Amino acid sequence: MQGVLCVLFAVFLQCVCALHFDLPASSKPELYCIRDFVNEGQLVVVNVNTDGSVGDGQVLNMYVRDSNGNEFRNKKDLAGEIRVAFNAPSTTSFDVCLENVANVRGRSLSRSIELDIESGSEARDWNLISANEKLQPVEVELRRIEELTDEIVDELSYLKHREERLRDTNESTNARVRNFSFLIIIVLAGLGVWQINYLRNFFRSKHII
Repeated sequence: MQGVLCVLFAVFLQCVCALHFDLPASSKPELYCIRDFVNEGQLVVVNVNTDGSVGDGQVLNMYVRDSNGNEFRNKKDLAGEIRVAFNAPSTTSFDVCLENVANVRGRSLSRSIELDIESGSEARDWNLISANEKLQPVEVELRRIEELTDEIVDELSYLKHREERLRDTNESTNARVRNFSFLIIIVLAGLGVWQINYLRNFFRSKHII
């Protein structure tokens, strides 16, 4: 029963991020970024479909970068349909950033953009795999579900490992704070004893006590 639920969960969970939006043009545009998360070695495919054409007074640029600032791809002056594919070198988040530069002043320009991000099993060309390996449609679907299920298991394992690391960090921090508190108590107690002895000797030297 648990295996059936896992398969059904894999069917309904799609590792796809699809967006449709309008990006206005500006002489000094700000980057419009979409963030996604991938595991090490996963295939990532970014599909961008825009209206307009090259030379219409707008220059649409795209940059694909990870959270560490490494740039995977960059495309200048996009128009029409663009497809970018890469393999993630590490488990990290990455940003697909777009900017629309206006070359014509006095006009309100924008580009309609459809952005589709696929990763893992969803990014693979299953029609090509079916043709090369001569698989039946049911076999292709089962294989796709199997790979998607493996990705879910890997993701859960990563989250479990991350939770363990965070727990160890929390316990280590608590232990350091506790030891530091004990050290402060010892230092304050020692300082109090020293002050008492100093005052006692001072008063004795003055023949007060």
